[in-house]
Amino acid sequence: MPDRAPQPVDRQLPTEEARDLISLVRDIAQQEIVPAAAEEENAGRFPRELFTLLSRSGLLGLPYDSEYGGGDQPYEVYLQVLEELAAARLTVGLGVSVHTLASYALAAYGTKEQQVEHLPAMLGGGLLGAYCLSEPHSGSDAAALRTRAVRDGDDWVITGSKAWITHGGVADFYTVMARTGEEGPRGITAFLVPGDAPGVSAAPPEKKMGMKGSPTAQVHFDGVRVPDARRIGEEGLGFAIALSSLDSGRLGIAACAIGLAQAALDEALAYAAQRRQFGKPIADFQGLRFMLADMATQIEAGRALYLAAARLRDAGRPFARQAAMAKLHCTDTAMRVTTDAVQILGGYGYTADFPAERYMREAKVLQIVEGTNQIQRMVIARHLLGPEER
Repeated sequence: MPDRAPQPVDRQLPTEEARDLISLVRDIAQQEIVPAAAEEENAGRFPRELFTLLSRSGLLGLPYDSEYGGGDQPYEVYLQVLEELAAARLTVGLGVSVHTLASYALAAYGTKEQQVEHLPAMLGGGLLGAYCLSEPHSGSDAAALRTRAVRDGDDWVITGSKAWITHGGVADFYTVMARTGEEGPRGITAFLVPGDAPGVSAAPPEKKMGMKGSPTAQVHFDGVRVPDARRIGEEGLGFAIALSSLDSGRLGIAACAIGLAQAALDEALAYAAQRRQFGKPIADFQGLRFMLADMATQIEAGRALYLAAARLRDAGRPFARQAAMAKLHCTDTAMRVTTDAVQILGGYGYTADFPAERYMREAKVLQIVEGTNQIQRMVIARHLLGPEER
């Protein structure tokens, strides 16, 4: 029987440094992440020590300026690192993506003084971030948020609750969007809030279908006092900062989705090669071969789509439409591929003895986070046709 063992993804990387980086990530994934992934996910254990290791290894600030502890890597490279991490364990890959999202506002809109003071610890000092936009009553309609920040001398006092916050309760800092003015998008401002600030608390983590090792919780701000020096950007610019953050964040979700899909394909390939029925490997049956071919094709298409969007971003060109397309296609692909992987494993795919069922449960959330796929279709249509009539 020919060797059908899955091979590492053959990546087209721009520099030798990037190739060394991917090699480092693969070593960390195989030695530190994969061995405990299934057990820790089943137990709902958040691997904080892994994020400390990633920080020490320079992997929590890859797309940011080395002046502040970042890695000076283009998004084209950073996203492929995310893909490798997500293939090892989605909790880790998505966690790095969320941390990068939480750091974006300060890196892109902060003053020089703010960046010098805060970014080194955020990017390479072991801190972990969270991004606070959604609320119990404003998910897709994010501009309707109710959390309010009121000016009090040189401080702001923040009151309200945020929902569906990845790293809620374990984050060292929160990038928070709060209302400082009129209703609607123009009345929102961004703040950098320490995780241990008096008045910050988190509800018990949500009980989820998948990604049980990644805490998702409501975060409450009960009269949290934040100095004006922690306001990011101008007053009223918060919603624009949030949307800009999400354009980049959606690429992170797309890369994580392809990593998860690749892991499911690799599992299906390995199983199909060793499982025998009717006297031969099931990989020799045309029906399964066609399923595997379709899975691989969808993954390659998704990878090409997110990398094309990343290269636009790296070139300083508009990429919001392509980011929405990548998020939509890649997360739908992850759902299809993980479902097909369970089918290929048959009864074994439905058991927790194999990772396929976990991959399928985890894939679902990627169609929801950072803008549901219905919202992505709205974004794409607006780029094509303009806004809807009111």
